[in-house]
Amino acid sequence: MAHALVLNATYEPLCVVPQRRALVLVLSRKAVALEASGVVVRAAALSVDAPAVVRLVRFVKVPYRGPVPLTRRAVFARDGGRCAYCGGSAATIDHVVPRSRGGRHEWGNVVAACHRCNHVKGDRHVAELGWRLRHPPGQPVGQAWRILGTGRSDPCWGPYLAAFGGEDLGVAPASA
Repeated sequence: MAHALVLNATYEPLCVVPQRRALVLVLSRKAVALEASGVVVRAAALSVDAPAVVRLVRFVKVPYRGPVPLTRRAVFARDGGRCAYCGGSAATIDHVVPRSRGGRHEWGNVVAACHRCNHVKGDRHVAELGWRLRHPPGQPVGQAWRILGTGRSDPCWGPYLAAFGGEDLGVAPASA
């Protein structure tokens, strides 16, 4: 099932919902469709484009959200699905400082890696192999990373996510 991005009245990304839920929000006039997905939903007396991005009509206060959770999907999203060592297609995650040598499971020590690099590195430090990281790992910040960490995305969401902490996603910020 396809999903839709839900934005607050201030265009701040809130969450991702199934397209059916987004359509119900639009039909009940609680949200406005900003982008169509191209999927047409038909009923007996109605034919509507399913939304890909919706904006709520009323502002919803968002409770404090702590740091972005460290998940496999979020690491792949942060690293663009590329190996931090060779730049190939990543399939595993790797601890830069191995856990067997005191490394912690935290954003600054976890990177995406391909099977080959992960296997060759094993439980050694990067310096022991003479390797270098393509980019230093760090914790992503911003609301956009909560959405990207779910593993669900759509190319039309890019401008809406870039304006709220996703500048390094490879998309231009939303124009005002």
